[in-house]
Amino acid sequence: MEGGIATKSGFFLFLLLLLQNLLVMASKFLPSRLPLPLNSPRFHRFPSTNKTMIPIASFSSSSPSASSVDNSVRKQEEEEEEELQEKVAQALTFHHQTKHGFANYARGPRGLDWANQPNPFRRYISAPLLPLLHFPTNKPIVAVTDDAPFYSSLFHSLPPPKPISHSTISQLFFDSLALSAWKTTGFSTWSLRVNPSSGNLHPTEAYLIAPPIQSISDSPFVAHYAPKEHSLELRATIPSGFFPNFFPDNSFLIGISSIFWREAWKYGERAFRYCNHDVGHAIGAIAMAAATLGWDVKLLDGFGYKDLEKLMGLQFFPDFKIPSRPIKGKFPEIEFEHPDCLILVFPNGSNPFDVNYKELSSVVNEFTNLEWKGRPNSLSKEHICWDIIYRTAEAVKKPLTIQKGEFLVDQFKSSGICSENSYKGFTIREVVRKRRSAVDMDGVTVMDRQTFYQILLHCLPSGKGEKHRRQSTLPFRALSWDAEVHAAIFVHRVVGLPKGWYFLVRNEDHLEELKMATRSEFKWEKPEGCPDDLPLYKLASSDCRELAKRLSCHQDIASDGCFSLGMVAHFEPTLVEKGAWMYPRLFWETGVLGQVLYLEAHAVGISATGIGCFFDDPVHELLGFRGSKFQSLYHFTVGGPVLDKRIMSLPAYPGPSIDA
Repeated sequence: MEGGIATKSGFFLFLLLLLQNLLVMASKFLPSRLPLPLNSPRFHRFPSTNKTMIPIASFSSSSPSASSVDNSVRKQEEEEEEELQEKVAQALTFHHQTKHGFANYARGPRGLDWANQPNPFRRYISAPLLPLLHFPTNKPIVAVTDDAPFYSSLFHSLPPPKPISHSTISQLFFDSLALSAWKTTGFSTWSLRVNPSSGNLHPTEAYLIAPPIQSISDSPFVAHYAPKEHSLELRATIPSGFFPNFFPDNSFLIGISSIFWREAWKYGERAFRYCNHDVGHAIGAIAMAAATLGWDVKLLDGFGYKDLEKLMGLQFFPDFKIPSRPIKGKFPEIEFEHPDCLILVFPNGSNPFDVNYKELSSVVNEFTNLEWKGRPNSLSKEHICWDIIYRTAEAVKKPLTIQKGEFLVDQFKSSGICSENSYKGFTIREVVRKRRSAVDMDGVTVMDRQTFYQILLHCLPSGKGEKHRRQSTLPFRALSWDAEVHAAIFVHRVVGLPKGWYFLVRNEDHLEELKMATRSEFKWEKPEGCPDDLPLYKLASSDCRELAKRLSCHQDIASDGCFSLGMVAHFEPTLVEKGAWMYPRLFWETGVLGQVLYLEAHAVGISATGIGCFFDDPVHELLGFRGSKFQSLYHFTVGGPVLDKRIMSLPAYPGPSIDA
């Protein structure tokens, strides 16, 4: 293009024009010319290529003829295929309906109903409470202790595994899901946790399923973790043969569930996204804390929803009839817990072992007959039921997968190194327990280019010297699928790198597909000084600070850091190929990636914040995406925090006598 703009870059002119449109549309609140969320999206339905995800069905051998048997089998397969497609369609409908646009945000409450703010702490009333141990949060003066190694060391190798004990279980929860501090100002007091959460609302609950542990239980048991008390609530004892018959020695399970109402109270329909971000953050937090103890972690993703429900003792919540539209009233049944996933924790370096999901499911089915202790506390007096959340949660429930062969344990892969000196010498406990979500960035702090590259190296799934695809580095090795999430990055204040738009490819099998899907103007060039094993590409050079701010719901925090980014998932093809149950898992992967960004930022001496509010389709328009092949699921910003001196910090334990 020619004209009065002093640049030869057509893309820079495009950015200026787009930014001008964004500013006009945002200030006048007129309908955007960019694609907006669709109420009735068109779906591309393809036959599923993974039949193993369908539960095995049996057919009678007494049919009158082979032809009628074939027809019956074919009809049932067609019905199952149609059901799978309907579930994918529901996930896509939810995703498009809950997008934010310049002219309209996803549906939510018109203001906050403070009288019905959900209690952030689930308790099981009358269940026995088993206290856990506490640990020093500051680095010892003499040397780093075994239970708190340097943060950066865990990305190179894991320490020798420790035995399961009262002390090590206490440490695992203390460094992953416990309270990290209390905050107070004026008449308000609220708690913070080691694991981050959207709006600090904490929909995530955790359960320990373990063999006998001295000073906790003489029998194998299921217990709910109570973070305010840093204690376990004993819910049930389980059969003595459960662990020795199915799992390796010195292993145990952690179950994760979500209470959608806690997030929906503030965020309405979009809350289902945020709950699954938080599941990912919890997975990442548990993986890092376990690594400190020499323990490896892996999702047991063969289990189905019903298995998880019985294993965690969640089948006793009352049945919930989903209304046809959002309704306000008293709905205590929506305070139920949705079982999300099950994590196996086992000694690092274990040999491959068999996990027989079919037999496990049969044993877990008997857990309904156990003596379950305690009843869940009430969280709010009144509620708003956002119906689409529960319809979508129903559609993305995973069935039991009958898998054969060994449960593969990937060899631990160390992450890449280019600037070890970027880290400030903090222990892992100092990093995880002092992590905070910045509420504002100073707009001044800069980052060295090598530090930027080092952070991104720890965001990669496959380790140094590998083609990035399979997730085998810490903490991504907890996930059971190949990487599906990438990062589109706004660079604002990185010394030695031009301001502009960059792209981190976390699964290099997607590289050519991404190039074809994005704008033809993009350069896809390796930036100066970029390590060979870091698949980072420069798309275009320009000052994108104002653009980043507008795209993230006009929030200054997206432009005032060193860099911000959008996490881009390989979206609709993943759901079509693997099933609708991958929808929440894509958000889990973004949460694990976000957890790494949080910890990396604090380890180099600055801060970070997850951004759930962004304008979905304008982001896709900027990148050039069409349709739903790639979608941005989560935004993030990293930079120098601004501290609010009006807010006073108090120790996590013992906390104040009143709740938030």
